[in-house]
Amino acid sequence: MTTSTKSDRHRPGTVLRTAVISASAAVLAVVLTACNGDGTSTASPADGKTATASAGGSGTGGGSPTTGAKPAAKPKGTGSGATSSAAPKPAPSAPAPGKPIASGTAGDDGCDHKMPISPDEVAVYRYTPEGGSLSLIVKYGNWGCAPADSDGAPFETVGKETYMPMDQAAYVTVTNPIVESTENQHIGVQEFLDWLEAHPNSGLVFKYHLGADGAIDRLDEEFTP
Repeated sequence: MTTSTKSDRHRPGTVLRTAVISASAAVLAVVLTACNGDGTSTASPADGKTATASAGGSGTGGGSPTTGAKPAAKPKGTGSGATSSAAPKPAPSAPAPGKPIASGTAGDDGCDHKMPISPDEVAVYRYTPEGGSLSLIVKYGNWGCAPADSDGAPFETVGKETYMPMDQAAYVTVTNPIVESTENQHIGVQEFLDWLEAHPNSGLVFKYHLGADGAIDRLDEEFTP
């Protein structure tokens, strides 16, 4: 009786089909790798199971994870599966409105402490006949601010002493302390000069008027506290 035995060799058709399938699988793997835009590669393990490697290095499917790959970091956030973003910084609050500036300080008397130089008033100190003509030695100034316990504002001189020519026939009126009166009294020029010589550097304030020749032709004493 004749017994038929199977040959261990594969048939030519079977070998060809196996080669075509293997080549197709390789081409498919290359195409999938090239077309995968997010960096995910697909590989066919030797046991025929497909393992997909994620970008974080962890594998899914029946295969083992890639050796040396670190697990993906867990997103921080609140809530289940929510990804937290940077919390917006609070907008700066508007500055508190400033207090209105007071129009004056305590004890402000409303006096202008920077008054201009008086154009027609001088403090008279002495006189001189040098050069053959009479001149008064004076200082220009302005009126300051009157203290609370004063009867009037002081005359504050500025600059250096200067000379002002005076007509010997000028009209002169004076009050205390030159004469015993609280009202202006008319006196002669010589009487006025005699008083200045007896009381030099008194600094009495006078309002003056200049004549056509530029010399003082009228002089009136003004009250000072």
